[in-house]
Amino acid sequence: MKAIKGIFGIALILSVGCADKKEVSQIEDGQTDSNTIRISIDPGTIYQTIESFGASDAWTIQFVGKNWQDDKKETISELLFSTEVDAAGNPKGIGLTSWRFNIGGGSAEQGESSNIKTDWRRSESFIDENENYDWNKQLGQQWFLEKAKAHGVVHFTAFVNSPPVVYTKNGKAYSEDGNSANIASDNYEKYADFLVAVLKNVEEKTGVHFDYLSPFNEPQWEWRCCKQEGSPWNNDELAAATRVIDAAITREQLSTKIEVTDAGQLNFLYGNDGDARRNDQLINLFSSGSDIYIGDFKNVAKAIAGHSYFTTYDINKLVDTRKSLASKIQEVDPSLKFVMSEYCVLEDNEEIKGAGLDLGIDPALYTARVIHADMILANAVSWQWWLAVSPYEYKDGLVYIDKDKGNGNYYESKLLWGFGNYARFIRPGMQRVEVERSNQISISNMGDLLSSAYASSDELVVVVVNQIQADRTIVFDNLDTGKYNKITMYETSAEKNLELTKVIDDLEQEFVVPKRSIVTFLIQ
Repeated sequence: MKAIKGIFGIALILSVGCADKKEVSQIEDGQTDSNTIRISIDPGTIYQTIESFGASDAWTIQFVGKNWQDDKKETISELLFSTEVDAAGNPKGIGLTSWRFNIGGGSAEQGESSNIKTDWRRSESFIDENENYDWNKQLGQQWFLEKAKAHGVVHFTAFVNSPPVVYTKNGKAYSEDGNSANIASDNYEKYADFLVAVLKNVEEKTGVHFDYLSPFNEPQWEWRCCKQEGSPWNNDELAAATRVIDAAITREQLSTKIEVTDAGQLNFLYGNDGDARRNDQLINLFSSGSDIYIGDFKNVAKAIAGHSYFTTYDINKLVDTRKSLASKIQEVDPSLKFVMSEYCVLEDNEEIKGAGLDLGIDPALYTARVIHADMILANAVSWQWWLAVSPYEYKDGLVYIDKDKGNGNYYESKLLWGFGNYARFIRPGMQRVEVERSNQISISNMGDLLSSAYASSDELVVVVVNQIQADRTIVFDNLDTGKYNKITMYETSAEKNLELTKVIDDLEQEFVVPKRSIVTFLIQ
């Protein structure tokens, strides 16, 4: 381990250790690392079409976008959104293709009386206690919306943690008892009217059109006082509110689709874990025989959204959860897409802990394995990180900042650049295609060298994740020499940040994937 002086004036731990020792010994048993691994890509075997890779603006963006010096917030926006390269050909940013905008509940205006412990997790609202609108609220977030659009971000989602406090049961942005939605059913129409007003007016002000509206964030949790804004939603409440919101969108002739359910864990989508009023959401909400079926609502997206929290360890759970989800989708409605709409490293396990700042490669590798599993096992069409910008000593950010509302320093993380190995090169409209390996190890073996491939009409993108403390050698088999003539290699590791490391025109060239690295091969 190596310590440097950095964010918040504390010592940062840049970890260059390996994965769990027991797990690594299992990886190495029976393998011949000296042998070249041959990777064969079959562009004719197509899986899901990719929509986007993104992150959210909660909550730090409200201060950075509004108060920070222009040069610093411009650089942060470049790190997140830019698709440009520097003079050496290295990406200036990770080129996110989606951005999640938090529609605040109004706890910020309440201040300390909101009971939410820190103003870093309070949010402004566009509507006040007298139901008057002010479109100059959330200016910092609107600044980043405009920057995202200017850099070429193509998909935008507006998401809600709590309904506006003017409409909640207790006048707060959290639940009093955790038993039901913190909004009376007779306020659903007002809530719907508020949401469509936000969609229309923010677009008019910023030029950003919201493709998706997510009105129910992690409905399984109780969201009681007082860590942040939030509201539980039982399945029947969620369905009833969706019906009203759907009608409001139709009335206003908007093209925005409602994204549900942003489940707090993936297993809540298909199983009976947790609260029976809020689980098994595929059956309850998208099975045509259900009394609360919403799958035929005009403005509901043909997708099911969930968060990958608490289902990533051990490897058996990682794999089984995603296979189960994919299987249940096929059973209930094969036309439904899966959106992984939020993840950061929250859980504590033998391999990693959420708490503690780590700008090094270990969290990036752990997250890359989660992305890989969500893409190849659950067939995610979109994968979205939680905090784009974090002030916390936690593994929840891409860019980190000093906890200073007015100004401060920013810090790049390997999580940022490792995520960029996917986000920067796998562009909207690409399709995931088949990958096979010569050494017969299952492609779903999450403890080994991971590889996934994505194709457009004129490019292949292959992302390879080497999790062990040994370099691995690979070569691509059967590439179409009539179509492709160049391979460009980009590396994120303890030493490199999505750095261009090789450009060759020999399609049969062997490549070394360094130990503990994430490498993207752009084949053109």
